[in-house]
Amino acid sequence: MIKLNNIVKHFGEQVVLSDVTFEVKEREIFGLLGPSGAGKTTIINILTHQLEADSGIHEIGATSFETGLMLDEDGLYVRLNCIENLNIFADIYGIPRKKTLETLKSVGLENAAKKSVGKLSRGMRQRLALARAILHEPKVLFLDEPSSGLDPETARGIHKLIFNLRDKGATVFLTTHNMEEAVKLCNCVALLHKGVIIEQGAPGEICERHNAVKTVPDLESVFIKLTGAELV
Repeated sequence: MIKLNNIVKHFGEQVVLSDVTFEVKEREIFGLLGPSGAGKTTIINILTHQLEADSGIHEIGATSFETGLMLDEDGLYVRLNCIENLNIFADIYGIPRKKTLETLKSVGLENAAKKSVGKLSRGMRQRLALARAILHEPKVLFLDEPSSGLDPETARGIHKLIFNLRDKGATVFLTTHNMEEAVKLCNCVALLHKGVIIEQGAPGEICERHNAVKTVPDLESVFIKLTGAELV
């Protein structure tokens, strides 16, 4: 569903991505792991045509209208309420407006439908941004650190929704520096360090290759072993 081959990206003289290659299968939850500044968001921006790679090839088995995107900068309209935000995108996608309330319910925001975005908590804004990303039931969903800064209960709710989307046929591509989240959600992960993919595969397989047991601390220890850096 998603393929990258030998992707290279520079910002000035800085090498941000170096020969990045991986593949995401259809109906898979794929996790791109790495610390802040590793190049995770840059990869999403290239895949969604917000940036151009300097070299390499990438492709997605879905059109732009079949793709959903949730970034750390949510881009929500703070002077509008929740349902008004979703109605704008419902009109863009040609979706009946009744679908907006159904989508708000799916992320637990039906009681905040008329609440101004400017008055929402961080967790509520995250859920609204996710609702906007899934409103049109995309084939491919990009989530940039979807549970970053959220309380455990809200994060669990988002995780449950991600599984539901996968079960309905979506391919999910997420970035995170939370190893526990990756182990819980992902069929396959790639470890990104300073713009280079240093390992990839199922979390358990990565542990086995490096003589670590299949636990979160040991998967994180693999990253530290390979890079000398922690996932922060």
